Amino acid sequence: MLAYDGVFDSGLSAILDVLQGANAMRGQLPQPPPAWEVVTVGFRRRIRTGAGHLVSCDPADRAEQADLLLVPALAEREPESLLAHVSSPAAGKVRRLAADARQRGIRIASACTGTFLLAESGVLDGRRATTSWWLAPYFRARYPKVTLDQTRMVITSDGVMTAGAAFGHVDLALAVVRASSPHLADLIARYLVIDERPSQSAYTIAGALAQSDPTVAAFERWVRARLEQPFSVTEAARAAGVSERTLQRTVRRVLGVSPVQFVQDLRVEQARHLLRTTDLPLEAIARRVGYEHANTLRVLLRRRTASTVSALRGGERGQGGPDDA
Repeated sequence: MLAYDGVFDSGLSAILDVLQGANAMRGQLPQPPPAWEVVTVGFRRRIRTGAGHLVSCDPADRAEQADLLLVPALAEREPESLLAHVSSPAAGKVRRLAADARQRGIRIASACTGTFLLAESGVLDGRRATTSWWLAPYFRARYPKVTLDQTRMVITSDGVMTAGAAFGHVDLALAVVRASSPHLADLIARYLVIDERPSQSAYTIAGALAQSDPTVAAFERWVRARLEQPFSVTEAARAAGVSERTLQRTVRRVLGVSPVQFVQDLRVEQARHLLRTTDLPLEAIARRVGYEHANTLRVLLRRRTASTVSALRGGERGQGGPDDA
């Protein structure tokens, strides 16, 4: 486990807690996997976390003998500051350690902003990876050699494992355990009360992603103003002041989806809001977000959120209700 100045406290501790829990619980299995030997390494004897805590570290060169190098996220929430940091001389030691580890054939894992450190080091070039949903447009623009996949919470590609947003560190740690013992990973999840989260799609705020590009932001505002109307790419492009082809290419470059898919995301977002804040029947909500038939919206909600309509209204996850018939 690499600890470095400015590391995200919860990311560091979440991984350590899950792996420690795995070692403590492995004896409950009939055929337990080997125990994990976890060593926290750093470039100084003590580093200071993003929240100001001091963490004692072993020398970083101990990573040369590791089977797996875990790189927790950086405690940075502003995209511009994040990009400036990961490319700065201050982060050079982290980048070199990651690159050297991969050259040695050591597996590497990271989550959230930590994936930017891996990408900046070149470790992710030619591989599939994921990152925090709200940073996806910036990641996609800066690292075109990386295939960004937002459909899953954890992605493993050629010895490199990446996970989504901040508390995706828990999913990352469980994936590490699951690779050795699925039964032990399930046991830890039950004890720690961790729900399975196959993707970040249920948490994504479509409008926030659009703000990273002026054309996409204008497109998003135009769609929101007429969400209940049939969607036309031609009219949207005209309103944004660009050609249809430019709109298609810009939305795909920034968001990784087509304009039609992005409109669906906005409609799902609004439908979820109405389900949670009103008593409107699903048929009325469907019309408000541009669908003539309630079943069309029902299927889309299920596919995008992995939840039923009644669950989205505030009931138990997966529990059926009148709107789910």
